[in-house]
Amino acid sequence: MPLHAIDDQHFDHDLATIRIKNLRLRTHIGIKEEEIQNRQDVVINAVIRYRADKAVAFNHIEQALNYRTITKQVIAHVEGNRFLLLERMTREVLDLVMAHEQVLTAQVEIDKPHALRFADSVSITLSASRDPRRPV
Repeated sequence: MPLHAIDDQHFDHDLATIRIKNLRLRTHIGIKEEEIQNRQDVVINAVIRYRADKAVAFNHIEQALNYRTITKQVIAHVEGNRFLLLERMTREVLDLVMAHEQVLTAQVEIDKPHALRFADSVSITLSASRDPRRPV
């Protein structure tokens, strides 16, 4: 077995995936006058990967990535700001997640329900990675 295969197996074994599902928030998003004046619903989903070997081994919260802290930061940012574009909001949320040094990869999807007349929602997804060996 090649050495890089062993490294990849070890790398995958140490990774935890945190999924924040359907975080429903209200914010100002859009360019139309009614969107500028009124808050709208957005639904945020995030997939965050980090090395959890120390959290698993020591069973201490200090060793884990605190998803509650990340979620509170996202809520404060999204509800406390105004956005013209869904792309911009998604980038800013992704940047908040990636600001935590433990995060290796993250993907953020934000849905804007009822943005189109005949669709449930419109969404934007952006991803980032600290490890060039791993695609998100």
